[in-house]
Amino acid sequence: MSDFDPNAAGTGSGIYGLPYTVDEARVVLVPVPFEATTSYGGGTAGGPDAIATASHQVDLFDHETGTPYTAGIAMLPVDARVRAWNDEARSDVRRWRDVHALGVNATQLGPELQRVDACCEAVNGWLHDAVKQQLDAGKIVGTVGGDHGAVFGAIAAHAERWPGLGILHFDAHCDLRHAYEGFAWSHASIMDNVVHRLPGVARLVQVGIRDYCEEERDAIAASGGLIRAWFDADLARARFEGATWAQQTAHIVAELPAQVYVSFDVDGLDPRLCPHTGTPVPGGLDFLQASYLLGAVVRSGRRIVGFDLVEVAPDPGGDEWDANVGARLLYKLIGWTLRSQSSPAP
Repeated sequence: MSDFDPNAAGTGSGIYGLPYTVDEARVVLVPVPFEATTSYGGGTAGGPDAIATASHQVDLFDHETGTPYTAGIAMLPVDARVRAWNDEARSDVRRWRDVHALGVNATQLGPELQRVDACCEAVNGWLHDAVKQQLDAGKIVGTVGGDHGAVFGAIAAHAERWPGLGILHFDAHCDLRHAYEGFAWSHASIMDNVVHRLPGVARLVQVGIRDYCEEERDAIAASGGLIRAWFDADLARARFEGATWAQQTAHIVAELPAQVYVSFDVDGLDPRLCPHTGTPVPGGLDFLQASYLLGAVVRSGRRIVGFDLVEVAPDPGGDEWDANVGARLLYKLIGWTLRSQSSPAP
């Protein structure tokens, strides 16, 4: 670092232009370019590479969190197996949807479903082991997707390490559908899998929710308090009637246990900030609203132990806006996580 100039963004070769190796870094990012079950727009498999490229334009001093880069941030190289699993699964998903649209009985498409689930399970297992290895080495681990369903292994590794974990879930969607379209590991089923397969998760707190189905509404009602959803329309109405975001975040944070994992689907933000994400929905959080909520977690004395950022999709036309927002949001996640594990307030 002796020759590194933090005032000249993008001068190094690593993410954010930093010179750290994985061994030297306190924060290790795991890229997962996998989007097998994306059901509307596509392209999220390109998210990790696009974010890494855009990160070189991010100034390293952050007004809210200080100098996260000094702790060391590094991204693992993309594992070629993940790209191969993605290509194989996407091919089967396309065939499933093409044939299913013709009215063929789903039982005749069993092999495709099984192969897609097998690829997703392979990614889950690989990611779990990769994240566990870094946690065992004392690292803070962030996962960069890819679609939301691809980060189950990372959440599982953190829930094993910190039983009683709370998930702070930013999203436009509940992601509580059971085996959506028949796919057990659908991006629309990630939180259904988390609450039913991970006993280490004590509470799921969802923010920004504005597009969900009756099945998901019923799942929340039947969860006995395990799932707490803060619906976007309710939060907005309360603000229109005089509530402040500071008051609202205090109520949201109060629902979380001491150890928190942040799962951030970028479509939880207003879609003007992420127009090419797979399933954009009008409404949502502003960038600084999201950062304020993360800061409220830290100021409460809770500890952010890990995070993921998913569903960033580059513009097929080459515009870098989505990746720019993604890179800056990722830096906020890193910064607030580091602050939560040192001093409690900026």
